[in-house]
Amino acid sequence: MTERASSYMHGASDLPLIGDTIGVQFDRTVARFGDRPALIVHQQRIRWTWSELALRVEAFAAGLVGLGLQRGDRVGIWSPNNAEWVITQFATAKAGLILVNINPAYRLTEVEYALNKAGCKALITATRFKTSDYIGMINMLAPELAISHPGDLRSTKLPALRSVIQIGGDAPGTFAFEKIAHHGRDVDRQHLKDLVPLLQFDDPINIQFTSGTTGLPKGATLTHHNILNNGFFIGEVMHYTEQDAVCVPVPMYHCFGMVIGVLACMTHGAAIVFPGEGFDPLATLQTVAAYRCTSLYGVPTMFIAELDHPDFAKYDLTSLRTGMMAGAPCPIEVMRRCIRDMHLTEMTIGYGMTETSPVSTQTHIGDSLDRQAGTVGRAHPHVEVKIVDTGGRIVPRGTKGEFCTRGYSVMQGYWGDPERTADAIDAAGWMHTGDLATMDDDGYCAIVGRIKDLVIRGGENIYPREIEEFLYRHPAIVDVQVFGVPDKRFGEELCAWVKVRAGETLTEDDIKAFCKDQIAHYKVPRYIRFVDEFPMTVTGKMQKYLMRATMSEELESK
Repeated sequence: MTERASSYMHGASDLPLIGDTIGVQFDRTVARFGDRPALIVHQQRIRWTWSELALRVEAFAAGLVGLGLQRGDRVGIWSPNNAEWVITQFATAKAGLILVNINPAYRLTEVEYALNKAGCKALITATRFKTSDYIGMINMLAPELAISHPGDLRSTKLPALRSVIQIGGDAPGTFAFEKIAHHGRDVDRQHLKDLVPLLQFDDPINIQFTSGTTGLPKGATLTHHNILNNGFFIGEVMHYTEQDAVCVPVPMYHCFGMVIGVLACMTHGAAIVFPGEGFDPLATLQTVAAYRCTSLYGVPTMFIAELDHPDFAKYDLTSLRTGMMAGAPCPIEVMRRCIRDMHLTEMTIGYGMTETSPVSTQTHIGDSLDRQAGTVGRAHPHVEVKIVDTGGRIVPRGTKGEFCTRGYSVMQGYWGDPERTADAIDAAGWMHTGDLATMDDDGYCAIVGRIKDLVIRGGENIYPREIEEFLYRHPAIVDVQVFGVPDKRFGEELCAWVKVRAGETLTEDDIKAFCKDQIAHYKVPRYIRFVDEFPMTVTGKMQKYLMRATMSEELESK
């Protein structure tokens, strides 16, 4: 019997990596495809060509420079999907500013942490979205804003922040987004031109927060080279050209929207199409039909919601051919329905993480249905993949181990956090994902579990430890364990087992009220159980798998 090959693969490619900054590549796209559609935003009734988008990007970039922002300064963006997000993404890249993505669902504690951890000098914020009153929250964190001259904020809680730029308004102390362009003078436009040869593709350009197992989110720091090339090769795998129109219902604050969405389109001259500020299945179906989109993105729960919508049959989706499903495992029946009912015959599955820009593996157009639904594809171009045992040794093909990846896509590190960077990226440059995977004889990888207790709820990564750390702040809680339980709609839901201090009383409603407006809605546990004891090993380690099994049985019996 011959020995099985080792679980290592290199995504060899004849196509070279792009050795430019995002700004240079953007200008190249504008020169080639200036009259082609670039950005279509359904809810804002916007339809701009690449040339029209470029004028707004240049003006906004000059305006940011006019506010006194300098290369390397951090600029936060706290907003749902809109045209202003895309303008900001390209304008900050051109000005050499580091864009800090802030989840639109974040509440006070999380926003304060993110702004201060990255040291944001400016914040671009929406006015409100769903139940979030962004301007109200900023004023709660920085009451000094209301009496500040715009651009001269001095806040006790947010010491680095100087400017707040408001999308769709101009509350006291803020700049109106649409007026920022007027701050740009000829000298600022010249400064942008002078910056072009100075900016390098290895400069950090983006900080994206990922929840941390030790409680506080980590800021994955990504460069032009990381995300520009990842966007380009994603588009290559999906055969994008300037004739494509890509429907992006996934959030921009996440790599899915910003890289797989915007940068895959920009590098190929394809149109970026937003169906709404946040995900809505009906708006997505309407947008695909109205703008004849050729590609559609989403996590599996989004595709399920679209397929199951009562008005699904009313919409002509025959323009669709490709897209990407990522963020959670894809049930084979969902993939079948996407191909049959949504015409997504060239659908692809992607796998990755924020720290890897994000995609490390992707299925290819022409792969079998089993491969499309049962694997996450093969190593991406110019990316290495290996699967290792607990001792760091590469395992034979077909053997379970930790998925590791190396290459241009691996982040620079966690912002201001060398210790946690060293925990994630080893001395040889391998990013350790914490995911358990197998690799077959053809190099296709399957994700089979998680080393740590990461919960994926509808595509959102939730680390239970972060929720536990927050709940420990409640004076009546002596101990708490948070874990995921299976859920038909979201894949997983959060459950918290809570031990209350002697002499105290606590209800489910009390805990949910404690979480309200402090942590994002998707991090609030759906199920709460009060317990006297937790299952533990003899050495005192919590046995979450037993809690999960008990809870799953209880929910199933209901």
